[in-house]
Amino acid sequence: MKVEQDILQQNDLLAARNRGWFEGRSILALNLVSSPGSGKTSLLERTITDLHDTLPMTVIEGDQQTLRDADRIAAAGAPVLQVNTGKGCHLDAGMIKRACEELQPPQGSVLMIENVGNLVCPALFDLGEAAKVVIISVTEGDDKPLKYPTMFAAADLCVINKIDLLPHVNFDVEACEAAARQVNPKLEFVRLAATTGEGMELWYRWLRQHSANTCGDKV
Repeated sequence: MKVEQDILQQNDLLAARNRGWFEGRSILALNLVSSPGSGKTSLLERTITDLHDTLPMTVIEGDQQTLRDADRIAAAGAPVLQVNTGKGCHLDAGMIKRACEELQPPQGSVLMIENVGNLVCPALFDLGEAAKVVIISVTEGDDKPLKYPTMFAAADLCVINKIDLLPHVNFDVEACEAAARQVNPKLEFVRLAATTGEGMELWYRWLRQHSANTCGDKV
């Protein structure tokens, strides 16, 4: 237990430094977390494609292995750095610090951090982000917020993805949101389908608002 506490305390110290670095450069850093297969990368691809002319974005990609997601992000048009964690199940503040030193996200931009697909470990590690965005797809169980309460309690926004599949799956959106509110009454929600574009403007509105609050200018 003491070793775990020491690890988290050291991480929190680095996260605080990251947060100050982001704030000093008016960078909106978002920590995107989810189970594997929720559609995080597809969401980022469409977001970058639609907003790259008005909202500069850079991306840190976290995965245990391969460069596949980073290649997809680069093809969409955003500067990206892949961080492979090997056997590690999450990114940490030190990884983000080193990635930013290499990536150098520009002042007044949005930094998207796509964490390793996992709803457990990433909930415990602050990266210095301004907000944590948890993504769940309708192909998962609508009771996920009750099974993984720590993650949903730590999140600021819940994106419910793949709503185009609702006619074909057994997923109760209202029940999912109600379950999430049990652990986090302040949690906001956006329902969308990244592949079809349905609901994406709601996500873009949230993104623009928080970017404007960070950068001091409307985008």
